[in-house]
Amino acid sequence: MNIRTINANGIKIAYVTSSDKLIIDVQSALDLLATVSYQADSNRIIINKSEVCDEFFDLKTRLAGEVLQKFINYQTKIAIIGDFSSYSSKSLKDFVYESNNGKDIFFLPDEDQAIEKLSKA
Repeated sequence: MNIRTINANGIKIAYVTSSDKLIIDVQSALDLLATVSYQADSNRIIINKSEVCDEFFDLKTRLAGEVLQKFINYQTKIAIIGDFSSYSSKSLKDFVYESNNGKDIFFLPDEDQAIEKLSKA
């Protein structure tokens, strides 16, 4: 796991990359939160969609809800970046839309948009 710290508008954002999946279950999400908090002193995270297991995007598994609730509980904002157009599930599209209109969880196409969203207070 590599963590690159980005400073935008005086806010630290951790861009985490890995050749392995970073989120495969609730515990791996908690490990990611703890690692970023400790190593980067940040409560804002960017990760690539490829670093999140496929089950996360199948809302029937409830994994997305359980994982993202941990981010909310620990007051950590996250942006998952990538191309989400390949998903045909209406419920997932609605979930992404609602998340992007909130202030804590985002599904965005690229790093620049993620930085823009996460750098707002």
